[in-house]
Amino acid sequence: MIPKSGNRFSEKIRLMFQNMSLSPRHILDDIALCLVFFTRLPLPVFDFRGRSLAAAIWAAPVAGLAIGLIGAIVYATAERFGLAMGPAAALALAATLLTTGCLHEDGLSDVADGFGGGNSRGRKLEIMRDSRIGAYGAAALALSLLIRWSALSEFVDPTQALFALVAAHAASRGVLGAFMHLLPPARSEGLSAGAGAVSAETAIAGAVLGAIPLLLLGLGGAVFALILLGLLFAAFRALCLTQIGGQTGDTIGALQQVSEIAVLLVASVALS
Repeated sequence: MIPKSGNRFSEKIRLMFQNMSLSPRHILDDIALCLVFFTRLPLPVFDFRGRSLAAAIWAAPVAGLAIGLIGAIVYATAERFGLAMGPAAALALAATLLTTGCLHEDGLSDVADGFGGGNSRGRKLEIMRDSRIGAYGAAALALSLLIRWSALSEFVDPTQALFALVAAHAASRGVLGAFMHLLPPARSEGLSAGAGAVSAETAIAGAVLGAIPLLLLGLGGAVFALILLGLLFAAFRALCLTQIGGQTGDTIGALQQVSEIAVLLVASVALS
């Protein structure tokens, strides 16, 4: 028998999606749009009928789920062929990078270079647009890869890696809609500005979908991960407002990276 609290929660979720005016066709379109945007998977050409990334961002955790599953399959395959956990973790990480085309890693390095090297808002935004990578960006990328690899190397079997990768990739993309909703674009043009405004309902839907896979870490791990993600979200939001007065596509990518790292670190403790 389902508790009344569970029924009330399910009803709230149903009403939330209803308020977003999502038909079954829109749901499929939004999932496909997020898969096309967040991955390099060889997908067919879709007709999104005018759906914007801002409207579809609630489905970003679904793309994260696909990315995490690909990494977990590679990890399990490597382990099956007798590789140690370290090389298996490296191959799994490489698989996720290839799947996303290093989309968020690019944002992380640009933000590190801009925030670290610019002495004014305009200069920071200018550096973030530069395709060249500086010392801050290189260091940020190296640390991101090292921390993620070391966390994945802690798992002793593929099931643990599966849970960690799915939780990390889904939850880290679940916060993106809320970030776009709560911060104005720092530029009048660019990826973030062109994506459109994210509604409160869309932001909440994405956050809920991203949070559900955290239960794979156990109840304690899920609660700790949610608290940590909330603290990181608030801190990074404040940093972006201070540094550039809003958000850009690069800051969205950097937030995903920081959030993915946080969940993987929690998973390395909760699942070990």
